[in-house]
Amino acid sequence: MINNVIEISGLYKDYDTVAGVFPVLKDVNLTISEGDYVAIMGPSGSGKSTFMNILGCLDRPTQGEYKLDHQSIKSLNGNELAKLRNKTIGFVFQGFNLLSRSTLLDNVSLPLVYANDSKMLRDEKSKKLLEKVGLGQYLNSKPNQISGGQEQRVAIARALINQPRIILADEPTGNLDSKTSEEIMSLFNTLNKEGITIIIVTHENDIADHASRQIRFLDGRIVDDRRNQKFEEIY
Repeated sequence: MINNVIEISGLYKDYDTVAGVFPVLKDVNLTISEGDYVAIMGPSGSGKSTFMNILGCLDRPTQGEYKLDHQSIKSLNGNELAKLRNKTIGFVFQGFNLLSRSTLLDNVSLPLVYANDSKMLRDEKSKKLLEKVGLGQYLNSKPNQISGGQEQRVAIARALINQPRIILADEPTGNLDSKTSEEIMSLFNTLNKEGITIIIVTHENDIADHASRQIRFLDGRIVDDRRNQKFEEIY
């Protein structure tokens, strides 16, 4: 039986501006199954970033239904939404968002501080994840002592610390060279094979080719949703 981790129907998002109401998303309908690997694509202004913010419970739709892990977000207050988000989703951003004065170990363990885990337990979990992403020898290094690709690996380890079912990655290779980008995408593929649902926002076709499903936005609507033949051939 297929388990849907994301169910969206009739979703709209408007913004109030001095010129009036500006519609960004228009009647979006989408289902993402557990273990899916999705690339969300589209030109600037197509609505893909706004859609990503709604998927990550960082913003709410103006109209429509969004169920995350079978839980409708419509009736949730801020604290309930934060708990659902932290339990279900790990975030990876283009800019890494690491704390420059903290060690890699402390950067990865940061989400656990809010879970009231002991320092020993936080360090143990963080060490395992840094080893998983190939950085076990850099536990006490600072972000400015490693490369951009390594920083993104730290960000991925941090995203995994709460054992999320979904990873949302917004242009995760945007600041990286092509070789390092391939290494990061290979890591995402490994995580997907382990059962984690991966959703990546990208404007790069070669990055989207790593996903098994490609969804394209244009003018606030989904205009294409297809399985990726190249993924089937490679993986």
